[in-house]
Formats: sequence, structure tokens, C-alpha cells
Amino acid sequence: MGLLDGKVVFITGGGRGQGRAHAVVSAREGADIVFVDTTRPFATVPYPHTTAEDMAETVQQVEALDRRVLSIEADVRDQKALDAAVASGIAEFGKIDCLIANAGIWTLSSVQDMTDETWQEMLDINITGVFHAVRAVVPHMIERQQGSIVLTSSTNGIEGGANYSHYAAAKFAVVGFMKSIALELGQYGIRANTVNPGAILTGMTNNQPAYDMFAGHPGGTYEDLLSGGHSFTALKGVGFMDPEVIANGALFLNSALAATVTGVSLPIDAGHLAMAGINLDPK
Repeated sequence: MGLLDGKVVFITGGGRGQGRAHAVVSAREGADIVFVDTTRPFATVPYPHTTAEDMAETVQQVEALDRRVLSIEADVRDQKALDAAVASGIAEFGKIDCLIANAGIWTLSSVQDMTDETWQEMLDINITGVFHAVRAVVPHMIERQQGSIVLTSSTNGIEGGANYSHYAAAKFAVVGFMKSIALELGQYGIRANTVNPGAILTGMTNNQPAYDMFAGHPGGTYEDLLSGGHSFTALKGVGFMDPEVIANGALFLNSALAATVTGVSLPIDAGHLAMAGINLDPK
């Protein structure tokens, strides 16, 4: 018996990385999946974007678990597209029980050099896109008088981060938004929480700008990234983590195990936020 038997989970950014992990873990625990993603490149993001092949791979992995899945091309910046995706999911499966608003981007820039376009695209996707996803599913959840909403924030929704102030601003906003809707929607039996990932190895972090950041100079390598990840955690032997660890956290929050949990942020960071600074002696 799975923790999500009979449930339907709607996921944004489900084509790869952390979003795919949410789809696979939820399916493994008995849920049918509706996910959206966009294959359009973003103007300010230097790493490769999601492809149609990525989305097809998520479908294949869910179906391999003998669960049903609906894949929809939609950009979270487009409210009408998300409304249509939710309607399609309800038409296909009859309901949506859980939302995982996962879609997001990460880029680097000093505040003095940041362009309006870089700032705005970050906020449009990482917080306005979350709002759009919530607004799309909430009328259905209110009608059913139940639902679970999990929003992806970050450890940078609890602490700042040099050279990505726009990302931290958006992720702090996700936490504030979650706490507000938890109060607003509790009267309808709808819970809202955030997962706050630490260092997770996905396409968002496995790229040259991230290599350079962890190396402290241009020309950084994948090995610099992995080595730097160990200084980001308190737990022995843990550096950059697999996205499944975040999916397991969202699974808990969406399950009956968390039936009375709402309005909280769940850091999954191998102890990063417990440290006063960085771990100078990683094992």
C-alpha cells in the first residue's frame, strides 16, 4: 500500500530534475500524475532548457510504475495555460488532490550588474508562476473541501545568498505566500507547506556558472562543484544530494502522515541551516 494510493498529483516543472523526481516518487506511492513543463528557452538562463525528450522520459518512468500520467506543455507564467492544464487533469482523472509547485530557475548576477530582464524573469517564474499554479488548483480544492499544496522554496528562502539576490527574494516570497495561504485555505481543509532544498544535483546546478561559483573563479569544474557541496552540509559524507530526497519530503507533506501539518517550511539540506557558516572540514 502506497502513501498516495488513489491520489492525483499535479506538478509544475515535471519534465526533468526535481520535478521528475516528484512525479516518480508520487507514482511509486500510488498516485496518478499530471505535470506541466515548457520546452521554450528562457531569455536569461544560460543552462539547457527542458526538451520534449525530457518530458517523454518522465512519462515513461511514471508509466513503468503502472501509474497513469498526463504530460502538458505549459509555461507557469501563463495563467490560462495552467488553468487549461488543471481542467485537462480533472477531465482525465476526475480530481486533483495535491499540487507540487516546483518549476523554477536559478541564475547568477551581482546586484549592481543585474538587468531588469534578469530580475523580472526570476520573479515571473519563481514566485508569480507559483501563484498561478495555486490559483489554478484552489477552486477545485475548495469545491472538494480538501487538498495539499507543496511549494518549492529553498534554503535561500530562509537565508540570503551572494550574487543571486533575485533568487533569494523570490524564494523568501514563496515562504511568505505559503504561510498566508495556509491561513486562508485552512477553513476549506486545504493544507499548504514548503520544501526548502539545500544543495541538489540537477540541471539547475550542474552547469558552468555553478562550477565557477563553487570554484571561486572562472573555469571551474564539475569536481569543484562536488567538492564545494560538501562544505555546504553538516552531515558526514553528504554533499550535493539527489532530487529524490526533496521528493520524499514532498511525499510526506502530501500524505496522511502530515494530515495536521500546515504552514511550515521543511528544510531538506543535510544540516546546512544549522551551521553558523560553512563546513571548513568536510569528510
